[in-house]
Amino acid sequence: MTTSARPWRGVHVASALPFNEDLSVDHTAFAEHVRFLAAGGCDGVVPNGSLGEYQTLTPEERARVVETAVEAAPAGFGVMPGVAAYGALESRRWAEQAAAAGATSVLLLPPNSYRAGREAVVEHYREVAKAGLPIVAYNNPIDTKVDLTPGLLAELFHEGLIVAVKEFTGDVRRAYEIAELAPGLDVLVGADDVLLELGIAGAVGWIAGYPNAFPEATSALYRLVTSDDAADIATALPIYRDLHPLLRWDSKTEFVQSIKLSMDVAGRKGGPCRPPRLPLPPELVARIIADTEAVLAKGYK
Repeated sequence: MTTSARPWRGVHVASALPFNEDLSVDHTAFAEHVRFLAAGGCDGVVPNGSLGEYQTLTPEERARVVETAVEAAPAGFGVMPGVAAYGALESRRWAEQAAAAGATSVLLLPPNSYRAGREAVVEHYREVAKAGLPIVAYNNPIDTKVDLTPGLLAELFHEGLIVAVKEFTGDVRRAYEIAELAPGLDVLVGADDVLLELGIAGAVGWIAGYPNAFPEATSALYRLVTSDDAADIATALPIYRDLHPLLRWDSKTEFVQSIKLSMDVAGRKGGPCRPPRLPLPPELVARIIADTEAVLAKGYK
C-alpha cells in the first residue's frame, strides 16, 4: 500500500464504472471492483476519470461514485477522484466534495473548455488548491489542447499547488526535464504503454487502465520497473512484451470500450458504455478478445 504521507504514489487504477442494463450506475458492482483491485495488489483508485465516464454522470451520480469508492476502500487504499470541470469554481467544489467524502488526493486537468494560457492555468490550480487536498496535475494535451510543459509544471509545483503529475504525452524525455526543473515533483505514469520507460526514468506512481482487468500482473510489473534493480528490469521486460498488445489500447480513442471488453473476457463486469460512446466494430472486438485471451492463456491475472 502507499504511505500515508504520499498517498498518490503506487498503482492507482483509473477505475471503469459498471452500469446496469438500463445504464444506471451499478454501485454494488463498483464497490466490489474497488475491493477486487485492492486485493489484487493495487494501491488506490481514481474514480470519475475519463475511464469512469464522468462526463456522462449526473452530479448526484458523480458524488455517489466517490462516496462508494471511499466506503469500499480498505485501510491504506487511496482514493484520488478526478475533479475535472469546465470551470475552476466547479472543479473546486468537486475537490471539496472529495475531501468531505474522505478522499486522499485529487486528479485535476487544466482548463479544457478552451485553449487556456499560462495565467489561466495557474489560476485554475490556485482555485482548486483552496479545497486542501493534494493535487495531481493531469497533462493530456492530446485531448485538452493545453500542454502542462515541464516549465509550467515547475511553476505550479514551486508555488505549492501540485504534488505530482500524471504524464500522458507519451514523451518519456519529459521525465528527466521535470526532475531537473522541479526536484520533488512526483511523476506518475499516465499511459499504460510507456510504463517500463517511465519507470526506468524515475516514475513513482502509475494512474493505470489495464489493472481493471489484470491487477495482479500489472501491479507486479509496476514494482519491477520502478525498483531501480537491473535484474528486476530484466525480469519485467518479457512480461511487458506479453502485456503490451493490451496496454497500448489505453492510449487509443476506444480505450474505455477496450478495457471494459477485456474485463468481460477476464471474468470481470466491464459491460457497456454510456452514449456518446458506441459499441466497438466487430473487427476491433475480435482483436481485443484475441489479445486478452492470449494474456490469460499465459497465466496473467
